[in-house]
Amino acid sequence: MTAHPPHTPPFRDPHLPFAKRIDDLLSRLTLDEKTGFLHQFAPAVERLGIPAFRTGQEALHGVAWMGPATVFPQAVGLGATWNTDLVRRIGEAVSKEVRAMRARDDRVGLNIWAPTVNLLRHPLWGRNEEGYSEDPKLTSAIATAYTHGLRGDHPTYWRTAPVLKHWLAHNNETDRATSSSSVRPRVLHEYDLRAFRETVEAGAVAGVMPAYNLVNGRPNHVSPYLREHLRAWTDEELLVCSDAGAPSNLVDHEHYFDTHEEATAASLRAGVDSFTDHGTDSSQMVGRIRKAYEQGLLTEADIDTAVRRQLAIRFRLGEFDPHYDPHADVKDFDTPAHRALAQEAAEQAIVLLRNDGVLPLAPGTRLAVVGLLADECKLDWYSGTLLHRSTPLEGLYERFGAERVEFAEGVDRVRLKTSAGTFLHVLASEEGEDEARGAEGALDPALLAGRTDLPPLTTDATGTEFALIDWDEGVLTLRAPDGRYLSVAEDGYLRASADQPGGWVVQETFRLEPHANGHLLRHIGTGRHVTVAADGVKVADENAETFELIIAECGEDAVTRVTSEADVVLVVAGNDPHINGRETEDRASLRLPAHQERLLRAARAANPRTVLALVSAYPYAVDTSDLAAALWTAHGGQAAGTALARVLAGDVSPAGRLPQTWYENDADLPGLLDYDVIGSRQTYLYFEGTPLFPFGHGLSYTSFSYGDLTSRVTEGTLHVSFAITNTGDVTADEVAQLYTRAVDPALPRPRRELVAHRRVTLSPGAREELSFEVPLRSFEFWDVTQGRSRLEPGPYELLAGASSEDIRLRTTVFLDGEPGAPRPVLQRGLGGADFDEQSGVEIVDRTRTAGDAVTAGEGRTGELVYRDCDFGDGVSEVTMTVSGEGAVELSLDGGTVLAAVQVEESDSGPYDYTTLGAGIVAEGVHDVHLRLRGPLRLAHVGFSG
Repeated sequence: MTAHPPHTPPFRDPHLPFAKRIDDLLSRLTLDEKTGFLHQFAPAVERLGIPAFRTGQEALHGVAWMGPATVFPQAVGLGATWNTDLVRRIGEAVSKEVRAMRARDDRVGLNIWAPTVNLLRHPLWGRNEEGYSEDPKLTSAIATAYTHGLRGDHPTYWRTAPVLKHWLAHNNETDRATSSSSVRPRVLHEYDLRAFRETVEAGAVAGVMPAYNLVNGRPNHVSPYLREHLRAWTDEELLVCSDAGAPSNLVDHEHYFDTHEEATAASLRAGVDSFTDHGTDSSQMVGRIRKAYEQGLLTEADIDTAVRRQLAIRFRLGEFDPHYDPHADVKDFDTPAHRALAQEAAEQAIVLLRNDGVLPLAPGTRLAVVGLLADECKLDWYSGTLLHRSTPLEGLYERFGAERVEFAEGVDRVRLKTSAGTFLHVLASEEGEDEARGAEGALDPALLAGRTDLPPLTTDATGTEFALIDWDEGVLTLRAPDGRYLSVAEDGYLRASADQPGGWVVQETFRLEPHANGHLLRHIGTGRHVTVAADGVKVADENAETFELIIAECGEDAVTRVTSEADVVLVVAGNDPHINGRETEDRASLRLPAHQERLLRAARAANPRTVLALVSAYPYAVDTSDLAAALWTAHGGQAAGTALARVLAGDVSPAGRLPQTWYENDADLPGLLDYDVIGSRQTYLYFEGTPLFPFGHGLSYTSFSYGDLTSRVTEGTLHVSFAITNTGDVTADEVAQLYTRAVDPALPRPRRELVAHRRVTLSPGAREELSFEVPLRSFEFWDVTQGRSRLEPGPYELLAGASSEDIRLRTTVFLDGEPGAPRPVLQRGLGGADFDEQSGVEIVDRTRTAGDAVTAGEGRTGELVYRDCDFGDGVSEVTMTVSGEGAVELSLDGGTVLAAVQVEESDSGPYDYTTLGAGIVAEGVHDVHLRLRGPLRLAHVGFSG
């Protein structure tokens, strides 16, 4: 007899379309197996030969949390390059390292949770480092480049599957799991959705991750926008992965649902496909899904829909076709090309803010280098472990020679004297105890514990001299002479054990609190004070030790000592990405920490040829007017120091550009929770003040001229071209920026808005003509009167230049569009959230599943204005759909109250609406003014004759 090969099920047949293969596989899975797929850690189905799968691999600027990998500049630094080709190549390198690392460690996932496309609306946001720009166009351009690199170029199989973070309107760490972003329709469509939309439409996105916060009173994890907008932008299946712990937040913190079963079912029906909760333990979430199904809150079709989306990603990643997967054998890891790319990225991210001619440094320059970050190569929460390391000081030693570089860190050097007259002392550790926390990699580095293998601090007669670094807001770190920071492990003992401050809860930060004739030393991570016990120094709830701070040397004295004889002084200042501005913690101010401000001023007083290099995850308000030069770069990854040295030496002309506005002071900023960029005039789009440095700003070591601006319109596209010439004597990059503005808009529109840009390299005397195709939809705005985008006809100015304020060329084009008309209030009425202006009003959820309403904010009084409302030949009644308790008063054109409704206190809930009417006499076109009083919700206003 002839033996027949075993039957190959259709889901294993690589010649069939993915959709049919997924249909077949779904039909073979049991309900329990499908339910198990909905947790982040999906188990294997051994009877079908399907391996386990997990969503989520952090790789924002290199592979993170899995040990050593190539570390590129922070995302905000990649945004500062304005270079989409570079960022695409970085995405390629990162995805290749993901594949190479997975080949030796299957904990490394192929579903990448990056990039972050939240707009950098507010510079005090703690996670500023994770975004690309305050501008939606630049953000989507950089994000699209990164996702294309992560995805790869194969038409069928993806190298990795990128997920965009964090959907939606998420720019605050303060109360991030319970706060609601009030986002009016124009801001939603013209600003927050744009960065996501244009990136998704580019075709290299596998999904999104909802954010912890609520938008308009409704948690992002049950947002109807996932269905109404996200899934309408593409025909591809998109995987929506919850943020960690967010499913439980719906009940435990937000109290939006009464039970976890209700919350989980609502999330799944809204479009969440994978639940990240309770770590690797899937039993809780799977149990909730099963109970929701049993209670009739979910159907098997709901579960199938989510599983289908996950399977679509897994098929694209080649999991079911290992012999056809072109990425299966990728081994590119820490290659020379990747190292060179990390250096190129760090060089391109550097922004020259000002320069009086001192840069580039002349050959033979004697350099004094000072500052708290001069000999640091800082990592952030989403960094990998460094394979290579270059600090600014190391880079300058290498480039200029150690004999020409003097260094003073500028820290205060102190000893801590106890009430008994002894001093805190670090015992010498045994040789070989040099392990680095986190170097081994961890799926969740928050779970990494502090070291307990080193001896605790003790006391003796002379003590140890510590480097005290004041990071502002009363937060300080203490570092031992061997470079290790004082830290507290789970056993409560104080040790010099940490290479850097870090961890989800930082264990290396302290506060000095005045007490009696000295200070108490409070450990911030535990909230406990330091005490001296017989078995060592530890933190405890009682017997706090009173310390006298003995200062051996002030940082300013050390700076003055090394700077006065130098030709040029370089002050390297900035932030530690784990302190005072990070995930879970917003910044309190734009100002440079006082300690670093003192060092800068001491250096400037000693030597007028002082250059400031800011290395930070966000902008500062720092006066640079009396400095010889100033630069900014984000934390630049493994090659940061080499890159900075090459720019200072003139080996590379700086061409980074600011991806967000740098404001002069805190008074220029709106409230952190004020998401109305239009009404409160936020970002370069609307800000009417004078910035410290504008969006798009960055200087060069050469000069460029602009000319020959032309434009024409054909078939829905504006074609623009202009020429750039390098008029200097240095080969350099220029970032050409094209903006537009409506000349005579009927409503507030951006002062100017980026529509295109390009980074080009030109040798001295070289000229290049740049051409751009701008879709006319880039000129549209969201018309709240019609609930859709509309192109307003009329004149638009085209502005070409080197920044949003450095405009070199301009011309005006006249665009055809759809003329505006008064609001047809007789036909449509007024949606509560469709206002033109507001004061003291918040947008909230009309129901738990859909719709918006408005309510008075904290003061319980708010005002709304709806412009140009057409009452036709006349109306005699107004109706208002309201819930809660309070009153609504209506007037026209700011005049006297013409109608009012009163809602009495009742036991009804916020979603129990009633429609109340009142008489009114109005005709023609008027502005409608509404005043809200009390905790009432207004969903809709209607008019009738």
